Amino acid sequence: MSTDPTDRPLWTADEALARLQAGNLRFISGQARFPTVQKEVLADLARGQQPYVTILGCSDSRVPPELVFDAGFGELFVIRVAGNVLGPSILGTLQYAGLHLHTPLFVVMGHEGCGAVKAAIASRFDGSRQASRIEILLEQIIPALDGLDPQASPAVLLSAAVEANVRHTVRQLLATPEAKARLGEGVMRLVGAVYELETGRVRFLD
Repeated sequence: MSTDPTDRPLWTADEALARLQAGNLRFISGQARFPTVQKEVLADLARGQQPYVTILGCSDSRVPPELVFDAGFGELFVIRVAGNVLGPSILGTLQYAGLHLHTPLFVVMGHEGCGAVKAAIASRFDGSRQASRIEILLEQIIPALDGLDPQASPAVLLSAAVEANVRHTVRQLLATPEAKARLGEGVMRLVGAVYELETGRVRFLD
């Protein structure tokens, strides 16, 4: 990673997290700031991007990070895949965000009622099967379900599984050489989060 001072992010990880939390508060209180985008903003962004956070989230149409965090164009670097799971392309995109965009904060965000996690529960505990490529996706989620109580009510089990899946992805990222190096340098923070569909609130995990 370049040590050129001009490549350093404009925000610390803590400042980036505070911006996300403040944006989510504006969103759930009906005070979002970005109903439209000015042409001047688009022209400025055409010259380059400096997002303050990279978010790995689910593809679910009900969870658009830019709206959830009341963020404008160019503020968030967003990667979306069903179940917010990892894979070679996702890891490559995350590496790009770290090495070239220098975002100080990385967030793995799941959401309540995740269909991919629900399918993984059915596969793990009930033996159900999906189409071949969906099965490959579920293989990334199923290890996160170890230790969960299959006798719990469906709602309780799904809620626990969504959080466990987020934590599983976070642990996988923490084990990468890139994350270890950047965390060791004190230039990066990695957090998990769960979006609540009914309230719009984002709950950041410990």
